[in-house]
Amino acid sequence: MVSRLSSSVVSRLLSLNCTSTCAPISSIAHQYRSASTSPNLNEVVIVSAVRTPIGSFRESLASVPAVKLGAAAIKACLERAKIPTNRVQEVYMGNVVQAGVGQAPARQASLYAGLTQETLCTTVNKVCASGMKAIMIAGGMESMSNASYYFPRGDTPYGNLQMEDGIAKDGLVDAYDRIPMGLCAEQTAKKYNLTRADQDAFAKLSYERTARA
Repeated sequence: MVSRLSSSVVSRLLSLNCTSTCAPISSIAHQYRSASTSPNLNEVVIVSAVRTPIGSFRESLASVPAVKLGAAAIKACLERAKIPTNRVQEVYMGNVVQAGVGQAPARQASLYAGLTQETLCTTVNKVCASGMKAIMIAGGMESMSNASYYFPRGDTPYGNLQMEDGIAKDGLVDAYDRIPMGLCAEQTAKKYNLTRADQDAFAKLSYERTARA
Protein backbone atom coordinates (compact mmCIF):
# COMPACT_ATOMS: atom_id res chain seq x y z
CA MET A 1 0.00 0.00 0.00
CA VAL A 2 1.31 3.42 -0.93
CA SER A 3 0.99 5.97 1.86
CA ARG A 4 3.37 8.71 0.74
CA LEU A 5 3.77 10.25 -2.72
CA SER A 6 7.04 11.42 -4.20
CA SER A 7 5.82 14.48 -6.07
CA SER A 8 6.15 17.69 -4.07
CA VAL A 9 2.95 18.96 -5.60
CA VAL A 10 1.08 15.86 -4.53
CA SER A 11 2.62 16.05 -1.07
CA ARG A 12 1.11 19.49 -0.68
CA LEU A 13 -2.22 18.17 -1.93
CA LEU A 14 -2.11 15.40 0.66
CA SER A 15 -1.21 17.68 3.57
CA LEU A 16 -3.26 16.94 6.64
CA ASN A 17 -4.94 20.35 6.71
CA CYS A 18 -5.72 20.44 3.00
CA THR A 19 -6.55 24.12 3.49
CA SER A 20 -4.59 25.80 0.71
CA THR A 21 -4.94 23.10 -1.90
CA CYS A 22 -8.26 21.33 -1.28
CA ALA A 23 -11.14 23.77 -1.31
CA PRO A 24 -13.88 22.53 1.04
CA ILE A 25 -17.40 22.54 -0.28
CA SER A 26 -18.31 22.57 3.40
CA SER A 27 -18.31 20.46 6.51
CA ILE A 28 -21.57 19.09 5.20
CA ALA A 29 -23.86 17.02 7.35
CA HIS A 30 -27.05 17.37 5.32
CA GLN A 31 -29.30 14.37 5.40
CA TYR A 32 -31.20 13.30 2.32
CA ARG A 33 -34.09 10.92 2.85
CA SER A 34 -35.52 8.91 -0.01
CA ALA A 35 -38.94 9.96 -1.25
CA SER A 36 -39.90 6.30 -1.12
CA THR A 37 -41.80 5.07 1.91
CA SER A 38 -40.09 1.70 1.79
CA PRO A 39 -38.72 0.86 5.27
CA ASN A 40 -35.88 -1.13 3.72
CA LEU A 41 -34.07 1.89 2.26
CA ASN A 42 -31.18 3.29 4.29
CA GLU A 43 -30.70 6.94 5.09
CA VAL A 44 -28.04 8.70 3.01
CA VAL A 45 -25.82 11.29 4.69
CA ILE A 46 -23.16 13.49 3.08
CA VAL A 47 -20.51 13.92 5.76
CA SER A 48 -17.64 15.51 3.84
CA ALA A 49 -16.86 17.02 0.43
CA VAL A 50 -13.64 18.52 -0.94
CA ARG A 51 -11.98 19.15 -4.27
CA THR A 52 -8.45 19.74 -5.52
CA PRO A 53 -7.51 22.86 -7.48
CA ILE A 54 -8.41 22.78 -11.17
CA GLY A 55 -5.19 23.26 -13.14
CA SER A 56 -5.00 24.73 -16.61
CA PHE A 57 -4.14 22.41 -19.50
CA ARG A 58 -0.41 21.52 -19.45
CA GLU A 59 0.36 23.96 -16.65
CA SER A 60 0.69 23.80 -12.84
CA LEU A 61 -0.72 20.30 -12.24
CA ALA A 62 0.37 18.72 -15.53
CA SER A 63 2.92 16.49 -13.80
CA VAL A 64 0.36 15.05 -11.38
CA PRO A 65 -1.51 11.95 -12.66
CA ALA A 66 -5.28 11.81 -12.28
CA VAL A 67 -5.08 8.94 -9.78
CA LYS A 68 -2.94 11.03 -7.42
CA LEU A 69 -5.30 13.99 -7.70
CA GLY A 70 -8.09 11.60 -6.80
CA ALA A 71 -6.06 10.26 -3.89
CA ALA A 72 -5.59 13.77 -2.54
CA ALA A 73 -9.34 14.38 -2.55
CA ILE A 74 -10.12 11.02 -0.94
CA LYS A 75 -7.56 11.52 1.83
CA ALA A 76 -8.70 15.06 2.65
CA CYS A 77 -12.36 14.04 2.55
CA LEU A 78 -11.81 11.30 5.13
CA GLU A 79 -9.65 13.52 7.33
CA ARG A 80 -12.30 16.24 7.46
CA ALA A 81 -14.95 13.71 8.45
CA LYS A 82 -12.55 11.98 10.88
CA ILE A 83 -13.31 8.60 9.30
CA PRO A 84 -10.54 5.98 9.65
CA THR A 85 -9.36 4.61 6.33
CA ASN A 86 -10.09 1.04 7.43
CA ARG A 87 -13.78 1.88 7.89
CA VAL A 88 -14.38 2.63 4.20
CA GLN A 89 -16.00 -0.35 2.53
CA GLU A 90 -16.20 0.83 -1.06
CA VAL A 91 -14.81 3.52 -3.39
CA TYR A 92 -16.36 4.69 -6.65
CA MET A 93 -14.24 7.07 -8.76
CA GLY A 94 -15.13 8.46 -12.15
CA ASN A 95 -12.45 8.78 -14.82
CA VAL A 96 -13.04 9.53 -18.50
CA VAL A 97 -9.63 9.81 -20.17
CA GLN A 98 -8.17 6.54 -18.86
CA ALA A 99 -5.57 5.86 -21.58
CA GLY A 100 -2.11 5.70 -20.01
CA VAL A 101 -3.46 5.89 -16.45
CA GLY A 102 -2.78 2.23 -15.74
CA GLN A 103 -4.91 -0.59 -14.42
CA ALA A 104 -7.90 0.04 -12.15
CA PRO A 105 -7.67 3.84 -11.62
CA ALA A 106 -10.06 3.83 -8.66
CA ARG A 107 -7.96 1.16 -6.94
CA GLN A 108 -4.80 3.21 -7.50
CA ALA A 109 -6.41 6.34 -6.03
CA SER A 110 -7.71 4.37 -3.06
CA LEU A 111 -4.32 2.86 -2.21
CA TYR A 112 -2.47 6.15 -2.73
CA ALA A 113 -4.92 7.71 -0.25
CA GLY A 114 -4.00 5.08 2.33
CA LEU A 115 -7.12 2.93 2.21
CA THR A 116 -6.80 -0.79 2.80
CA GLN A 117 -6.47 -3.43 0.10
CA GLU A 118 -9.74 -4.92 1.34
CA THR A 119 -11.65 -1.81 0.22
CA LEU A 120 -13.75 -2.56 -2.87
CA CYS A 121 -13.03 -0.16 -5.75
CA THR A 122 -14.94 0.56 -8.96
CA THR A 123 -13.93 2.92 -11.76
CA VAL A 124 -16.89 4.61 -13.46
CA ASN A 125 -16.81 6.09 -16.96
CA LYS A 126 -20.03 7.95 -17.69
CA VAL A 127 -18.18 10.77 -19.45
CA CYS A 128 -19.04 14.11 -17.78
CA ALA A 129 -21.34 12.41 -15.24
CA SER A 130 -18.60 10.06 -14.00
CA GLY A 131 -18.34 11.68 -10.56
CA MET A 132 -22.05 11.30 -9.81
CA LYS A 133 -22.03 7.62 -8.79
CA ALA A 134 -22.54 8.41 -5.13
CA ILE A 135 -21.89 5.29 -3.06
CA MET A 136 -19.54 5.33 -0.06
CA ILE A 137 -16.72 7.47 -1.52
CA ALA A 138 -17.63 9.01 -4.86
CA GLY A 139 -15.62 11.42 -6.94
CA GLY A 140 -13.95 12.05 -10.24
CA MET A 141 -10.36 12.54 -11.39
CA GLU A 142 -8.88 13.68 -14.68
CA SER A 143 -5.56 14.85 -16.08
CA MET A 144 -5.95 15.85 -19.72
CA SER A 145 -2.31 16.92 -19.71
CA ASN A 146 -1.34 13.26 -19.34
CA ALA A 147 -3.69 11.87 -21.98
CA SER A 148 -1.90 9.84 -24.64
CA TYR A 149 -1.75 10.07 -28.40
CA TYR A 150 -2.75 6.87 -30.19
CA PHE A 151 -1.26 5.02 -33.14
CA PRO A 152 -3.96 2.77 -34.62
CA ARG A 153 -2.99 -0.89 -34.77
CA GLY A 154 -3.92 -1.20 -38.44
CA ASP A 155 -2.69 -3.00 -41.54
CA THR A 156 0.11 -0.58 -42.44
CA PRO A 157 3.39 -2.52 -42.21
CA TYR A 158 5.46 0.33 -43.60
CA GLY A 159 5.13 4.09 -43.98
CA ASN A 160 3.75 6.98 -42.02
CA LEU A 161 0.87 6.71 -39.58
CA GLN A 162 -1.35 9.48 -38.26
CA MET A 163 -1.69 9.83 -34.50
CA GLU A 164 -5.04 10.35 -32.84
CA ASP A 165 -5.48 12.56 -29.78
CA GLY A 166 -6.73 10.58 -26.77
CA ILE A 167 -8.39 13.70 -25.35
CA ALA A 168 -10.66 13.90 -28.38
CA LYS A 169 -11.08 10.15 -28.87
CA ASP A 170 -12.01 9.21 -25.30
CA GLY A 171 -13.20 12.47 -23.81
CA LEU A 172 -14.31 15.38 -25.94
CA VAL A 173 -15.92 13.88 -29.05
CA ASP A 174 -19.28 12.10 -28.96
CA ALA A 175 -18.74 8.43 -29.79
CA TYR A 176 -21.91 8.19 -31.89
CA ASP A 177 -22.35 11.46 -33.77
CA ARG A 178 -18.66 12.46 -33.73
CA ILE A 179 -19.63 15.93 -32.51
CA PRO A 180 -17.18 17.77 -30.21
CA MET A 181 -18.51 18.52 -26.73
CA GLY A 182 -17.98 22.24 -27.24
CA LEU A 183 -20.29 22.17 -30.25
CA CYS A 184 -22.86 20.17 -28.25
CA ALA A 185 -22.81 22.93 -25.64
CA GLU A 186 -23.25 25.60 -28.32
CA GLN A 187 -26.20 23.74 -29.85
CA THR A 188 -27.82 23.28 -26.43
CA ALA A 189 -27.41 26.97 -25.62
CA LYS A 190 -28.95 27.90 -28.96
CA LYS A 191 -31.85 25.45 -28.55
CA TYR A 192 -32.79 26.77 -25.11
CA ASN A 193 -31.85 30.42 -25.75
CA LEU A 194 -29.11 30.43 -23.12
CA THR A 195 -26.84 33.45 -23.42
CA ARG A 196 -23.27 33.73 -22.17
CA ALA A 197 -24.58 36.08 -19.49
CA ASP A 198 -27.10 33.42 -18.39
CA GLN A 199 -24.35 30.83 -18.10
CA ASP A 200 -22.04 33.17 -16.19
CA ALA A 201 -24.88 34.05 -13.81
CA PHE A 202 -25.59 30.36 -13.17
CA ALA A 203 -21.90 29.67 -12.52
CA LYS A 204 -21.78 32.58 -10.07
CA LEU A 205 -24.89 31.28 -8.31
CA SER A 206 -23.30 27.84 -8.04
CA TYR A 207 -20.21 29.28 -6.34
CA GLU A 208 -22.39 31.32 -3.97
CA ARG A 209 -24.39 28.23 -3.01
CA THR A 210 -21.15 26.37 -2.39
CA ALA A 211 -19.87 29.13 -0.12
CA ARG A 212 -23.12 29.11 1.88
CA ALA A 213 -23.30 25.32 2.22
